[in-house]
Amino acid sequence: MTSKKSISARDANRNIGEELLQAIRDVKNGKHGAKYSVEANDVVAARLKSGLSQAQFAAALHISSRTLQQWEQGRRQPSGAAATLLKIVSRHPEVLREVADA
Repeated sequence: MTSKKSISARDANRNIGEELLQAIRDVKNGKHGAKYSVEANDVVAARLKSGLSQAQFAAALHISSRTLQQWEQGRRQPSGAAATLLKIVSRHPEVLREVADA
């Protein structure tokens, strides 16, 4: 565990103003933070393939937007008929677009 004394000793030699200016220069030069990529789960991928918004996709599936959000965030998993329907939509997104337009 780091003590207050060791933190104070470390920070005593820092020039926060210069560090901030350097950080701004780095951002302007394209040198900024770590880049992360998040792989979309199957539900998100199916929705993106369909070209529908979350609200449109949920309405076409006759589910709540909240349920769709929980599936997309991985908090819940679709089961049974919903899982099967999502597989079909993933392979044939135009079908769900037709249902959404009807």
